[in-house]
Amino acid sequence: MLNVPPSAVRRLCVSIAGATPSEALALARESETVADVIEIRLDSMTNPDIPLFLDTLTKPLLFTNRPTWEGGNCTDEEMARVSLLKKAAEAGAAYIDIELNTDPTLATELIGAARANNCRTIVSWHDFKCTASRQALGEIFQRQCRSGADIGKIVTTARCFQDVFRVLALQEQAAELGFPLIAFCMGKFGMISRVATTDLGGYMTYAAPDNGPATAPGQLPASALRSIFTELAHGD
Repeated sequence: MLNVPPSAVRRLCVSIAGATPSEALALARESETVADVIEIRLDSMTNPDIPLFLDTLTKPLLFTNRPTWEGGNCTDEEMARVSLLKKAAEAGAAYIDIELNTDPTLATELIGAARANNCRTIVSWHDFKCTASRQALGEIFQRQCRSGADIGKIVTTARCFQDVFRVLALQEQAAELGFPLIAFCMGKFGMISRVATTDLGGYMTYAAPDNGPATAPGQLPASALRSIFTELAHGD
């Protein structure tokens, strides 16, 4: 049985994917009223302009440069891909996202650079096909705890509600170890986990911009998720 925290922090990250920096910036500016954090998907655009976002937006920014081998669009050589995230950390990003399966040497260097610039690192793992066993998920979580990153992120694809239960149960392990964890499921069955995760101790959940594309299956529009959070807050 999950131990529900006495008070939840319903932190909402709006994930922005635009083909150009100007397109992404327009979507991000529209999202600022409902977002606690804004994720800029560098892998979605040509010629990313990191300073443009940092100089214009007021909400904390998370920069992600997701490779094709983990469901993203970045085809760059790994050193170049990770180097762009390092530039974001050094320029003033609040968060960067680095995949758990990134080359360990590159990941360690990036985490160190982020820490030196007061930027928090999210170490992420995604499965766009299914949800692993309870044991396998636990092993992934333990790897994240040992990675040196500040926050873990485990996102799977739910094919049934039992998959959702397994992923949300990771929050109990995270609470016991005091390691902040983002954990929910993609897809139709996973939509409810995007709402529930923060009330179960999850560090953050993700939504799509109201007038832009979703970056993962099952993402709810940001304003809809914010409205749900507002209603839940009335019962706190």
